[in-house]
Amino acid sequence: MPKATQLSEFERGEIVGLKKANFSYREIARILNRSKSAVEKTVNDYVSKNKTTAALRPGRPKKLSDRDERQLMRVVKKNTKTTACKLVESLEKINIIASEKTIRRTLHSKNVYGRKAVKKPLISDVNRKKRLYWCHSRKNWSSSEWDKIIFSDESRFELFQNDSNDWVWRKPGEKYNKENLSPTVKKSDGIMVWGCFTREKMGPLALVEGKLNAIGYNKLLAENLLSYINELREESGGGDGHGHDGHGHGRVFTFQEDNAPCHKAAIANRWKEENHIMVLPWPAQSPDLNPIENLWQDLKRRLRMRNPKPKNKTELFNLLKEEWFNTIPVRINRLVDSMPRRVDAVLKNKGNPTRY
Repeated sequence: MPKATQLSEFERGEIVGLKKANFSYREIARILNRSKSAVEKTVNDYVSKNKTTAALRPGRPKKLSDRDERQLMRVVKKNTKTTACKLVESLEKINIIASEKTIRRTLHSKNVYGRKAVKKPLISDVNRKKRLYWCHSRKNWSSSEWDKIIFSDESRFELFQNDSNDWVWRKPGEKYNKENLSPTVKKSDGIMVWGCFTREKMGPLALVEGKLNAIGYNKLLAENLLSYINELREESGGGDGHGHDGHGHGRVFTFQEDNAPCHKAAIANRWKEENHIMVLPWPAQSPDLNPIENLWQDLKRRLRMRNPKPKNKTELFNLLKEEWFNTIPVRINRLVDSMPRRVDAVLKNKGNPTRY
């Protein structure tokens, strides 16, 4: 293959000499192992400008060749969570010498920058397929169908949080690629709250005492969900609060919950059946499909802005409740309106985590 380096003055002289000996451009290129275009340009420069010296190149030459840059990109793509320091070591193993500064500058020239890794659940391939199936089944749902869903979830809040972040090398548009995510796990400390909402109104926010099991979950729903459904039914002109009025008609509300063990235990399922609670099937590892996650983020953001800060768990829960019921109607309307877009995002990302 012809060389890609700059021609020396001696090589330029050779080209001119061979041309004067009536060799063709193609023959000269083959003899000197150079490209035909480089040979032709050298001869044209000699004929038109009587010149056999190379034009001065602007700026310093690159530290890494094009081949070295491709090797660097392969190493980064293989492990996006590596550091510039470790990249230096990785390149040395394949006889490429470069400083951290050179590596960063090269990656930036390729539109690759260090960014904070997005924290998302690590989705197994089985659950990825289940998410796709769930979204395919609901991609044509109308807004009126989403309006009848009671979205619910538990969330933990802490007085002091660890805000450390992972960083990855990525290009724009690769934020939610699987290799660029920071998998999250649920923590066991802090206070846990349960809440629910529909487009029509915010539901209750309840403090979860201790570790939540199926019996505690049944008690929590009995004290909070049933009364909330009754309110929804009364405000929409319904009757008994279980999805039917006295004549068997009326607006039916469907309860959404995730697949936590206490939610899916036999006694929990039996309680919901006995109380006529219709439950929406839910794919595992899918917080991006539940708009209540955005409400939890709203609460955390508003709590950071509050002064003075809560000093104990009681103060923390009181502030959470206050901010929960300060959520404006337009906010929950927009969250429910986002459901078709969430479903579409999961389908487009083949079941993997999305920006939601």
